[in-house]
Amino acid sequence: MNKKLIIGIIVIALISSIGTIVGLCFAIGFDSKTAGNLTRLIGAMRFIESQYVQEVDEETLINGAISGMVRSLDDPHSIYLEPRLYNLLKSETSGSFGGIGVYMGFKKEGGVYILGVIPESPGAKVGLKAGDSILAVDSKPIEEIDPAEVALKIRGEIGTNVELLIHREGEEDKTYTITRDVIKMQTVAGKMLDAREGYIRISNFSEDTGEDFKDTLTALENQGMKGLILDLRQNPGGLITSCVEVAQEIVPAGTIVSVIKRNGDKEVYTSNLKESKFPIVVLIDKNSASASELLSGALQDTKAALIVGEKSYGKGSVQTVVPMFHDDGLKITIAKYYTPSGRTVDGTGVTPDVEVVLENPLHIPHEISQENPADLQLKTAEELLAKQIDAGKIFFDDNS
Repeated sequence: MNKKLIIGIIVIALISSIGTIVGLCFAIGFDSKTAGNLTRLIGAMRFIESQYVQEVDEETLINGAISGMVRSLDDPHSIYLEPRLYNLLKSETSGSFGGIGVYMGFKKEGGVYILGVIPESPGAKVGLKAGDSILAVDSKPIEEIDPAEVALKIRGEIGTNVELLIHREGEEDKTYTITRDVIKMQTVAGKMLDAREGYIRISNFSEDTGEDFKDTLTALENQGMKGLILDLRQNPGGLITSCVEVAQEIVPAGTIVSVIKRNGDKEVYTSNLKESKFPIVVLIDKNSASASELLSGALQDTKAALIVGEKSYGKGSVQTVVPMFHDDGLKITIAKYYTPSGRTVDGTGVTPDVEVVLENPLHIPHEISQENPADLQLKTAEELLAKQIDAGKIFFDDNS
């Protein structure tokens, strides 16, 4: 059989299958543009299957096509979960999988870095710090891993090791070997800084954060607190429900946050607090993300707090995991969060009312046992809060 005849047979086969595909598309109700695009997709797959230099698996091609579709969204929080990753994600709820106790963020120019480290976690014990860049996971360069897949590769069975190649400003790159473990979180810590000023740090928003915050706030009020410094620096976010529980204690009556989908469906979380009990100064930095941005944004919009520090990370989107048909799934962004004034923090972050940028970012412990003289952000917050307490109100400039 000559070469021209072989090519002719292939073309006829493709045309025949394409005709069937087009007919099915119109029968289903797709318009001509969608039918044409699906025809292109199937045509490319069939040509690769028949002509690629070596035999290929159809399911591998389909998985690659789906993954490519998700990647084209240019959203680091959306990912195709092929069966191995999907099963790993499901296994995390079984109790047999653990982690190293770090929260990760994605750099706009590419790359992954550590947003925060949970106290007493495996990551904290080996010396990982907020701001560290992850260059490789188990010797695989981070550029070869989908951003949303990085966390799944770092998690694993309790007692097993993971190796991270870490870059830290001013130091040589270093490989850390970390043993995975169950992660225990105490997310709220507080104390009185002096006779009037209270201080509460929230490291992230987990299941118990709302109740722990309420208890800590009440304890400080009983000690005579007249104003509060709320430290959300290096807080990567967490559960929206816990964020709302905290907000309901300090955000005045009205909207706290709205969750709006593409079709306009809206879910609104509100506060019934009649009025602010005392002045509040909130500390944020570039590693404050997601729920911590929603809380600081709500306090800023309602003029219930003064925001001090650096512009926050800018993560204000909602993801869901959708199971598919071959033990795989999609983790995809389905909505965005909006503050009471209707602004989104996604991609923009929260801009502080008073900017204080540290030349050398601090490693902020869960609870500050003694004040760090290099912590100019906290020092500024204390000075501003004292003025607010003396004035008996929150003010944002000399004329207010």
